[in-house]
Amino acid sequence: MTVKTTIKDVTDAITRRSEASRRTYLDRLDKARAQGVYRSALSCGNLAHGFAACGPSDKAQLAGDQALNLGIITAYNDMLSAHQPYETYPAIIREAAREAGGVAQVAGGVPAMCDGVTQGQLGMDLSLFSRDVIAMAAAVGLSHNMFDAAVFLGICDKIVPGLVISALTFGHLPAIFIPAGPMTTGLPNDEKARVRQLYMEGKVGRDELLEAESRSYHGPGTCTFYGTANSNQMLMEIMGLHLPGASFVNPGTPLRDALTKAATKRALAITAQGNQYTPAGHVIDEKSIVNGLVGLLATGGSTNHTMHLVAMANAAGLKITWEDMSVLSDVVPLLARVYPNGLADVNHFHAAGGMGFLIRELRDAGYLHDDVTTVWGKGLDAYTKEPRYIEEELTFEPAPAQSGNPKVLTVASEPFAKSGGLKLLSGNLGKSVIKISAVKAENRLVQAPARVFHSQQGLQDAFKAGELTSDFIAVIRFQGPRAIGMPELHKLTPALGILQDRGIKVALVTDGRMSGASGKVPAAIHMTPEAADGGPIAKVRDGDLLRLDAEMGTLEFLGDAEEFASRPVATEDLTDQHYGMGRELFAGFRQLVGAADRGASVFA
Repeated sequence: MTVKTTIKDVTDAITRRSEASRRTYLDRLDKARAQGVYRSALSCGNLAHGFAACGPSDKAQLAGDQALNLGIITAYNDMLSAHQPYETYPAIIREAAREAGGVAQVAGGVPAMCDGVTQGQLGMDLSLFSRDVIAMAAAVGLSHNMFDAAVFLGICDKIVPGLVISALTFGHLPAIFIPAGPMTTGLPNDEKARVRQLYMEGKVGRDELLEAESRSYHGPGTCTFYGTANSNQMLMEIMGLHLPGASFVNPGTPLRDALTKAATKRALAITAQGNQYTPAGHVIDEKSIVNGLVGLLATGGSTNHTMHLVAMANAAGLKITWEDMSVLSDVVPLLARVYPNGLADVNHFHAAGGMGFLIRELRDAGYLHDDVTTVWGKGLDAYTKEPRYIEEELTFEPAPAQSGNPKVLTVASEPFAKSGGLKLLSGNLGKSVIKISAVKAENRLVQAPARVFHSQQGLQDAFKAGELTSDFIAVIRFQGPRAIGMPELHKLTPALGILQDRGIKVALVTDGRMSGASGKVPAAIHMTPEAADGGPIAKVRDGDLLRLDAEMGTLEFLGDAEEFASRPVATEDLTDQHYGMGRELFAGFRQLVGAADRGASVFA
C-alpha cells in the first residue's frame, strides 16, 4: 500500500538524517548476534550461578545448548494499580515457556513510579529521570547473557519508554511487550475534573474530593483516561511490539491471560535459533517510528512522547525531531476522542473498535507504512484484527467494519479534526510544543501580559489570593530537566481551567512538563533552551506582552527586541530543590541531561 506524500517525505528525511547512526547501530546489533546469546557462551561457573535456583527440569534444559531461555523484565509493584496485575505474570510466563519447550526466568525488576501519586510532591522531580534509570536497570538484568529473547512487563509513563530504550540497546534479542490492560470504567473523567475544580474553588471539601478520586481510580489496571500510560500501549501495538489487539484488554480476564501466554510462546518462536528471527532492533526502524508518531497524533496522545519518542528512536540510531512531528500533525487526522479530548475513556475506545479499527483506517487511508516488521510477522494486516477467547482458544477476528461509537472512534474520511493537534511553537522565546486537540478554537490565540513564577505553588498562591483577575500568560520557569528534573505541573490545571471558565484569557508557558492528560488550557511546554541553560524564557518579566498563537505555531515576546536581548538572565537558587526524597542522588543526571527537543536524556 502506498503512503501519502507527507508520510513518505518525513520518513525519507529521517532515513537521510540517521544514515550514519543507524548503520552503526545495525552493525553493533549484528556483532552482538554473532557473539551469541546461548548458555554455551558462558563458563561452567557462570552458567551454574545462572540456573542455581531453577527446578531440576529447567536446570536440565539450561545445561544443554539448545533450550531457549526467556528473560522477564518486570515493573511489578502492588502499590500502583497498573502494575499490580503483573504479580502473577511470571508464573503464567514460565508455564507457557515450558509448554513451548523453553525456560523463563525473571531477569530483573525495574522501578515504576506513578506521576498520579507524586503530582505536586517532591518525588515528581525524579519522574522524568526514572525513564533512564529504568533503561539502565533493565540493561543490568539482561547483561547476564542468559537469554535468547525477552518480554517486558510495563505500562505507565516513563516505564515503557525506559524499557524500549533497553530493549533496543539489546536490539539483537527479540522483545515483546506484554501489557496488563486498563481498569474497568469508574467515575467519568469529566465528573472527576468537575469535582477537582469545585474543590479548588472551595465549594466542596477534601472528603468529597477523595471520594470522587477513589471512584475514578478504583481497581487494578491502568487509569482509564488517555494520558501517557495508555498512549504507551497504543504505541507498542501500532509499532509492532505488542501482540495484535493486546493493548486495552482488562486485567484478570481469560483473554488477558491467553494473550500473555501467546506472547511468551511467540517470543520463543522468533529467536535466532529459529527460522523467524525477529530482533527488536529490526522491528523498530524509521517506518515503525513514523507509524508510532501517526498513531499518537491520530489519537490525541500524550505530549510526553515529544520527548520519549525522540529518546526511544535515538536508542535505535534514528534521529527524529519536533519538526517531523509538527509536519505530520498538519496532515494526520484526529480519529479518536478519549478524555481529555472527549468524554469517553479507553474502555469505550476499545469497545468501539479499538486498535484494530484505528490501524485499519489509518493504513487503508495511506497514513501508515504497511511494509514493516512486527513481532507477529510482516505487515500490519494482523493488527487490523482483534483477539477473541472462544472455547479456551485464542483466535483473531477482523475488527468491526463500522465504529461501535462514532463519537469516540471515527473513520479517516470523516475525522474529528483534519490535524492531529500537536504543534511546534517557535519564536524569539525558543521552541516548545503544544497539544490543542482539547483546546477550543477561541482559546488557541492568547495575547496578554506575562505573570512570572518560579514554581507551580507560586501560581496557586496567587490564584488563592485572588490576584489573577485579568488576562495573562503564566510563565513557570526553572522547571526544566537541568533545573530540577522537569516535573509535570499538573496542579496548575484546575486553577487555570477555572480562570478560563470565568472568561479570562489564560495560557501557560513553561520549561517543565504538563500531564499526558493536559487539556483545555493552551500550554506551551518543554520550552527549550530552558531557563537554567540561560534560555530567553529566563529574560521574561512580569508585564511583558506575549503572544501565543497555536494555530500559526508561534510564541513570541512582543516588544523592543534589542532591549530584550540586552536583559540579564534571571537566576534562581535551586539548592533546596536538589535535596530530599532522593533528589540528591540525581545530581549527575541534572548535569548530563540533554535538552527537551533531544529527548531530555542522559544518554545522548
